[in-house]
Amino acid sequence: MSQVELMLGVKILIQIPPGIELGWKESFTMAAPGTETSPDIDVEKKLKEAFARGWSVIVWNDPVNLMEYVVYVFKAVLKMNEQDASRHMWEVHKQGKSVVARETREKSELLVHRLRGFGLNATMEQN
Repeated sequence: MSQVELMLGVKILIQIPPGIELGWKESFTMAAPGTETSPDIDVEKKLKEAFARGWSVIVWNDPVNLMEYVVYVFKAVLKMNEQDASRHMWEVHKQGKSVVARETREKSELLVHRLRGFGLNATMEQN
């Protein structure tokens, strides 16, 4: 029994039709009927890219939100202190944009979603 089977307390039995050779019997995956696997995708590379802190969260200037409100949102969403939030707010105001965070892809997507929820114009890009 494998560790998973021991933890679940269940022995999993798989019946393999005659004439099918798996090549190894310890573990295998089967695609669902009607799907194809793509051997040319490097899964390890994709995972490294996704979890690398190579994604920048950018907040863009807009004529709608007040400066005090932008500072409040930076403090609430990005957990910035007053000084950092004010510095990024002025950067957005003067230069038109500011990179407010560098995170993993998933975390950057979450931050962009939350910033947009507060009405700020935010995007993300890969470094």
